[in-house]
Amino acid sequence: MDVKSAFLNGFIEEEVYVRQPPGFDSAKFPDRVYKLRKALNKTLFLLSRGGDTLIVQIYVDDIIFGGSSHALVSSFAEQMSSEFEMSLMGELQFFLGLQIKQGLEGTFVHQAKYTRDILKKFNMGDSKPMTTSMSTNTALDADEDGEAVDQKEF
Repeated sequence: MDVKSAFLNGFIEEEVYVRQPPGFDSAKFPDRVYKLRKALNKTLFLLSRGGDTLIVQIYVDDIIFGGSSHALVSSFAEQMSSEFEMSLMGELQFFLGLQIKQGLEGTFVHQAKYTRDILKKFNMGDSKPMTTSMSTNTALDADEDGEAVDQKEF
């Protein structure tokens, strides 16, 4: 969806507290939350209604959105089009240099076109691909002197 003209960034008028996301809990401060003074990322929005979810990403004058319910997605598109002058561009195929392929098996993101364009730019368009880009014979050793870290925090 392409926005022709719109004011889409508002101010937070109610108190909002943010909790730690599941899987990223801090062992030192398990009950910590913080008060949100302003939106941290004004480009990504999530709506949960019943068992359905709608995700909306805004970048400059482009909006991409999708959800678990066709009715919820259609309702969002209709509401936005009635409020703002917009053009529905159809199924997402390219966004910020990424290629998007949607199918019954899921949604896949890749950069095949970008990779081909770079290879052509440097006269490597006829190069043969490799299955892995690093040596498979190099063994990785543990850092015996290093300090162990909690993998959930990173």
